[in-house]
Amino acid sequence: MDLTYTEEEQDFRARLRAWLAEVLPELPARPSPDDWPGRRSYDLGWQRRLYDAGYAGLHWPVDAGGRGATPTQHLIYLEETERAGAPYVGANFVGLLHAGPTVAAEGTAEQRARWLPPVLRGDEVWCQGFSEPDAGSDLASLRTRAVRDGDAYVVTGSKIWTSHAEVADWCELLVRTAPAGPEVPKHRGISWLAMPMDAPGVTVRPLRTLAGSTEFAEMFLDEVRVPVANRVGGENDGWRVTMVTLSFERGTAFVGEVVACRRTLGGLARRAKANGRWDDPVLRRRLGRLYGEFGALWRLTQWNVSESQGCGGVPGIGGSVFKLAYSHARQELYEAAAEVLGAASLSLEEEWALDRLSSLSYTIAAGTSQIQRNIVAERILGLPKGR
Repeated sequence: MDLTYTEEEQDFRARLRAWLAEVLPELPARPSPDDWPGRRSYDLGWQRRLYDAGYAGLHWPVDAGGRGATPTQHLIYLEETERAGAPYVGANFVGLLHAGPTVAAEGTAEQRARWLPPVLRGDEVWCQGFSEPDAGSDLASLRTRAVRDGDAYVVTGSKIWTSHAEVADWCELLVRTAPAGPEVPKHRGISWLAMPMDAPGVTVRPLRTLAGSTEFAEMFLDEVRVPVANRVGGENDGWRVTMVTLSFERGTAFVGEVVACRRTLGGLARRAKANGRWDDPVLRRRLGRLYGEFGALWRLTQWNVSESQGCGGVPGIGGSVFKLAYSHARQELYEAAAEVLGAASLSLEEEWALDRLSSLSYTIAAGTSQIQRNIVAERILGLPKGR
């Protein structure tokens, strides 16, 4: 097996590296973390630069407006943009990494033409309306209901942990279109809708996190009319479509963050050498083990990206293995950062201290670790379901 880069791949890396070196110094200053309209504008401006340069949607298929890049080119892109410190997807991570790929995989030709180009061009932002206050980790227990009324659904209910809802144009929304009952499993009556966030009846209330940021929100829906044409997949077939969305969320959406964590690890080693904590053999051993873990996670990332390309662009259940391992490795990384920083780890002015707080959510977000273990046990190892 030839594991070297081809001449075409090496040329792709060189061109991308040169482009990044040219455009990054021209970027405006990043807005304040609390300035979400400013952050939206900044993130979409960067997305437009990627689009104009031909780097938007590398991991999307050509017929969905993407560039049809090879898995290796996609990984090279992630490596080089992270190495250069380029902006990440930011406020539109749902559109670029979850909703967009789902529409590309499951949407009609008309839906693709309507929703995908604005995401790639940096014109529109999406948020995710999946979680509910009373459903917890049992997503299929959602209660937000949609009643068919002619050519529209009338939606009533509430969502929570809706990322970037306050600056979003669209929401990938899960609703109940058929009641659950003794003869109808609860996941059979769910539909996947694209809801315009400016529709009458939509109320968004930001939630402040432990780190003081407001990227999450509560969302209340009071008889919101959503066109039936905005349903992706069949009525009551939303659970299957949701599994496609979650496969992207768990399988490939975090890949750029693995590269970022490897860079952070190098920064921790340098800080430890500078402040004397490198003399602690226990800390050195911990950082060394984390170096090995993130190296293994990067190899798993490469495998997941390659597998998704071979499966029509949809990642497989290996994404749950990745999500489970990555969530815990990231938390341990920032626990190690606290050791390196010492008292400075208590200051919210320190970037790694903020990252440590945000890392606490990773074993919950995108499916809890308990859910991921169940998936691995049942779908990969073939163990029986618990009773």
